[in-house]
Amino acid sequence: MRIGGSDTALWRLGHILDGFAESQPGATALIVGPDRQRVSYAGLVRMVTDFSAALHRRGLRTGDVAALQCMNGIEFVVALLGAARAGLVVAPLDPALPSTEGRTRANRVGARVTLTDIPPPHPGGENDAPLWGLHVAPPAAQGTRSEIHILTGDSARTAPAVPGLAERDALIMFTSGTTGVPKLVPWTHDNLAAAIEAIGDAYQLSPSDATVAVMPLFHGHGLIAALLATLATGGMVALPAKGKFSAHTFADDAASADPTWYTAVPTIHQIILERAQPGRARVWTHRLRFIRSCSAPLSPALVSRLETAFDVPVLAAYGMTEATHQACTVLPSADLLTRTHTVGAPTGLSVRVVDDHESSCVTGATGEIWLRGAGVVRGYLENPDATAKSFVDGWVRTGDLGSLDVQGNLTIRGRIKELINRGGEKISPEHVEEVLVSYPGVASAAVFGVADELYGERVAALVVPRPGRHVDSADLVAYSRERLSAFEIPELITITDTLPLTAKGSIDRAKLAVPAANR
Repeated sequence: MRIGGSDTALWRLGHILDGFAESQPGATALIVGPDRQRVSYAGLVRMVTDFSAALHRRGLRTGDVAALQCMNGIEFVVALLGAARAGLVVAPLDPALPSTEGRTRANRVGARVTLTDIPPPHPGGENDAPLWGLHVAPPAAQGTRSEIHILTGDSARTAPAVPGLAERDALIMFTSGTTGVPKLVPWTHDNLAAAIEAIGDAYQLSPSDATVAVMPLFHGHGLIAALLATLATGGMVALPAKGKFSAHTFADDAASADPTWYTAVPTIHQIILERAQPGRARVWTHRLRFIRSCSAPLSPALVSRLETAFDVPVLAAYGMTEATHQACTVLPSADLLTRTHTVGAPTGLSVRVVDDHESSCVTGATGEIWLRGAGVVRGYLENPDATAKSFVDGWVRTGDLGSLDVQGNLTIRGRIKELINRGGEKISPEHVEEVLVSYPGVASAAVFGVADELYGERVAALVVPRPGRHVDSADLVAYSRERLSAFEIPELITITDTLPLTAKGSIDRAKLAVPAANR
């Protein structure tokens, strides 16, 4: 197959636009900014090429690592594709990370620079990757040039890249583990090509399609499914006017693109549904072909409500960072039972469900989900122990429980992992516990997820004070806000005398619950 005008065997991320820049140069690739300006494929290629050349002029070379910390704006797209075109390996970072954590992650991957559209609240240390501020202005009119500014006087630092990088590596993604220490996942150009091809084929994406990128682009969900799969098939992507999903501007963001589909987590679907007004919704829904949902469990009730409101099929998908996002999806032609109770069939990958002895389960039986294929990565960087545990003969062990039906559709049954899933954001209980117990006066803490209709799960915590010390829940929240991402901060904190423990003295997580009086 050819994606973005190139054969997948030769494909590279930095050239994803080239084919359509030649075949449909005037077609809109992006809609950007508060004024919702349109950027053509030819115009975007020129911007990407200019940015690539600017990076080379500043001393960056093939194989160097650059961290990228931007909102969902044109700066992200131009920097990502420009850096890739220059031969750099890009490590996308959450723009909401505390500044210290952002620097830690950039340093960990050996980034020579961090490309950002966010003014740094605090300067980094002399050994940190320098922050290169970005400002990108598309051409104001036909025949004019774009403006691309790298706002820094600092040179790229000399830093060794993280060990284990390979020649075909394109991106380094961060994924949370049960220890709370993010694992480094290398995505090769080949992984990306396979993932993009699978999504384009599954949803039959073409130049007539358009979407609005409500999911963060530093995540695989927004990056692969919304942005890259659309650009690789010649479609149009509207970037949110505020640089991220906003319930207040979503309808206008969507209307600017006249979308044929969009993808989001169930939390966002529910917000869109609750704010949809019959007359207003028709402004942006008349071309919709389907709605995609991924990154968190999708309830049959929400599927029904969405399909009733928007009169299009809702397609659940399942994936993980180690599989370059999508592993399975419901197809647009699927029947109602498949749409409401499964995440569909594999897309470009093989799926096994195995028992405790690592033998394949019979049809309908529940076991651990294993994945294998061109989208599955080779392992983790700088973490051979985690690689040995999670990767077996080309298969990745997902830690999720599921079953396959006779048609080959996968149903997710639960998680072996203890990560909390808040609206698609995966949170390590241990990581939050580390912050809570670092607060003066706290002896121990246990963090867990509680069911929530809007977010799927919310973060709750039981906190035991040290003898004779008083601990206030509001103070703990304020303390956490300085040390955790917003989605990690506990929303329900209970001060208690003891925690449930197992016989060996560890926290008995099966017995964790919020006291009825505090719910």
